[in-house]
Amino acid sequence: MGWFWVALGAAGAFLPVLPTTPFLLLASGCFMRGSPRIANWLHAHPTFGPILTDWYQQRAISRRVKKRATVMIVASFSFSMYMVPALWLKGMLLLCLIVLLCWFLRLPETESVAGTAENS
Repeated sequence: MGWFWVALGAAGAFLPVLPTTPFLLLASGCFMRGSPRIANWLHAHPTFGPILTDWYQQRAISRRVKKRATVMIVASFSFSMYMVPALWLKGMLLLCLIVLLCWFLRLPETESVAGTAENS
C-alpha cells in the first residue's frame, strides 16, 4: 500500500487534481510499520523528504508548498464547478472549497532562515 500512496503522491506533484502531501503522509505511515528502510528513503528523498520532515517535526508546511497547493486547490475546484451542469453541485463544490481553504490556510507555516544548508 505504501508504494500505491507514493505513486499517487508523485502524480499529485504534477496533476492539479491530486494532492501530494496527504498521500506521502499515508505512504510514510505504511512504510514506518512495514519497512523502516523504505520509510527512511522516503524521508531522505530530495523532493518528498522536506515536506514530510516539516509535517512530522513541526506539524507545518512551507510557505512555498502552501502557495502552490492553494493555487492548485482553487484551480481544480474552479474547473470542477465549470464542468458540472447542476447548480446544486456547483454550490456543494463551492461549500467544500470554502471549508477546505479555511482549514488549509490555517495550517502553520515553517520558517526558513535561508535557502542554504549551512543555516539549517
